[in-house]
Amino acid sequence: MLIAGKTGRTNSQVTDKTHHIVFANEKGGTGKSTTAVHIAVALAYQGHKVAIIDLDPRQRTSYRYLENRVATMKRLNIDIPQPLFEVFDADNLARLEQLVRRMSHGVDYLLYDTPGRDDKFARFVATRANTLVTPINDSFVDFDLIGQVDPETYKVRKLSFYAELIWEARKARAKADGTTIDWVVLRNRTQYVEAHNMKRIVNALTELSQRVGFRIIPGLSERVIYRELFPAGLTMLDKDHLGRLATSHIAARQELRELIKHLSLPQPNAGGAEFGKPQLVA
Repeated sequence: MLIAGKTGRTNSQVTDKTHHIVFANEKGGTGKSTTAVHIAVALAYQGHKVAIIDLDPRQRTSYRYLENRVATMKRLNIDIPQPLFEVFDADNLARLEQLVRRMSHGVDYLLYDTPGRDDKFARFVATRANTLVTPINDSFVDFDLIGQVDPETYKVRKLSFYAELIWEARKARAKADGTTIDWVVLRNRTQYVEAHNMKRIVNALTELSQRVGFRIIPGLSERVIYRELFPAGLTMLDKDHLGRLATSHIAARQELRELIKHLSLPQPNAGGAEFGKPQLVA
């Protein structure tokens, strides 16, 4: 079932201008779905046409989040920016390709929320990405996904399997159509990490980024508000429906603004609305 909000359109022609953003990490618990939904809604608030495909039919976190958002709009009789969204629950690449083509109709940005495990469909969409976002927590447990460090010096010893996989995908994409995949490692949940350990992680990330060419950007801090918003499908940008905002909530909105800025996405609709000020597209 394809679900659209007021900002979605499905009757436009397929365009090769759609920017594909893949959120991928083979480990769970990194805030991947929460980040994907907030970015999708943020882009919709800017007036862009946005869609998101949830590639995890078991968890369906981003799908359920946006499904809750639709229910809240109906319950409260409100009209807030809403991306198109769908869950992929088939078992072959041909069906996924069909869904991607359908969801790309008239869309500026198509986001993919992939499972927190090795998955052939996640690998496939990674090769289709224009921007590949890998959220990690500031922990060497998460860092191990992309690189292995010396236990004494914390210098990077070698790439991990996942980093090698993305490296090969980027080379193949560049050879196939000349496209450079912008690989972004997004540091989530940074505020609870002990300062000395954080410095080691930052140094290791910087060293590894110079080897394989990913960018490092700040993400979202660990905040209870993100979990509390899920049942209503709301985000930090829906300030008119969140009641009185605490200082931490205002800081969370600013984090999201900074995250969008550092993603450096192309702007197909230049001059879009400021976050929090809907510019709906008919």
